[in-house]
Amino acid sequence: MHAWLAWVGVVWIPQKAFWDLELYRYWMWLGLHEGQWPVLSGDWVYPAGAVVPMLAAAAGGTAGGSGYATVWALLVTALDAGALGVLLHAPRLARPVGRSGHRHPHEPRVTTGAWWWIGFLALLGPIAMGRLDAVVAPVVVVALAVTLRHPRLSSVLLTVGAWVKVAPGALLLAVVVAVRRPWRDVVLPAAVVCVVVVGAVVAGGGAPHLLSFLGEQEDRGLQIEAVGATPWVVWGLWSDEVERFLNQPIVTWEVSGPGTAGAADALGALFVVGLAACAALLWWRRLHLGPRFWQDAVAQRELVVRGAMLLVLATIVFNKVGTPQYVGWLAPPVAVALALRLPGWRVTAWTVAGVAAATQVVFPWGYDQVLAGEPLVTAVLAARNVALVVLLVLTARALLRPPAHPLPGDAEVPASDAHPRTQGWASDAGGAPGVSPEVAPGTVSSPAGSP
Repeated sequence: MHAWLAWVGVVWIPQKAFWDLELYRYWMWLGLHEGQWPVLSGDWVYPAGAVVPMLAAAAGGTAGGSGYATVWALLVTALDAGALGVLLHAPRLARPVGRSGHRHPHEPRVTTGAWWWIGFLALLGPIAMGRLDAVVAPVVVVALAVTLRHPRLSSVLLTVGAWVKVAPGALLLAVVVAVRRPWRDVVLPAAVVCVVVVGAVVAGGGAPHLLSFLGEQEDRGLQIEAVGATPWVVWGLWSDEVERFLNQPIVTWEVSGPGTAGAADALGALFVVGLAACAALLWWRRLHLGPRFWQDAVAQRELVVRGAMLLVLATIVFNKVGTPQYVGWLAPPVAVALALRLPGWRVTAWTVAGVAAATQVVFPWGYDQVLAGEPLVTAVLAARNVALVVLLVLTARALLRPPAHPLPGDAEVPASDAHPRTQGWASDAGGAPGVSPEVAPGTVSSPAGSP
């Protein structure tokens, strides 16, 4: 699958699929040959840590040709392979500290999350490899999978990801809510990473440009693929008042028309308000579950993973920027949830897969038609954006509902009356039928392959 994505981006349609890699290559050429490094020498659209993967790909050469893109594809393939290995062993890696790390003879090998991860990347297409987000997504997979067992490692990985591409930093909110000692296990490790990065930038003379990526985002208008741009993109099919134009300084296509400037400003405010509302909902969920929350690994994992999904969706829906690679942020929570056999993720998994497929239809294959105002591909884009809003609502509703499985201390439910999606979940009180007490809470005993 990765060989196919690499062939599409490196050989077949490099100017469409892997165009951003040409920018990365050029920036690294300026740094290596002219001494003009991003952030150190001037303002940049990305956080300082983004230089690291871009520089790693420079091993393939920065003078031109396909060497840079080829090494980048190999880098992404290696990172995705690591994430795949984590997904295959997610129940063991997520097991609470103190439990055996060995798989019980009757514990099935969980492959659902791994297969879904591969399928998602194939559906998303070359954009799943040819952008900076492709480096961050597998790191987030590992971070979410190990959060409860190794919260400090999770915090470090998410903070490193945030210094490459901002979005993973929002997921720290879900981790903070779900661990017992947030200051020691989340805030402190994140602060250490930030001190290292900031120190390196200051030592290199880039202090004035350290946070320039925030200002670069403020200068953007309403991007054509953004969820908030959907009414104008559809309206533009019939009206000449809506214009699609290229924002030359940052090389992005935006939409302009009556009300778009106000919508862009409103989304800037809603972005902050939306993330704050998500954090409040997660905190309410934790308080609502009460002391029993700390006794139930399933509830803890669900809060982390569903919370991460909520935060990711908020960053996409309430964003005036809507580049197609943002859809890749949806994959880690879903893949980890399926790998951990968390209940109630089937609809989300299928919907996210559909969003990925629709995104590939829009970019790279139908992007010219979107820019030209062709109705069919524009309808696909609009439907995808509506699906993202629906996903946000469904995820919030899932966090507002009671747990889909009995918490420790609840009245025991006879196996014959239990909901089929909750049967097979182990508990600290002795486990469910067919599951050894040695298996961690949250490890299901249903056959592998069932979402």
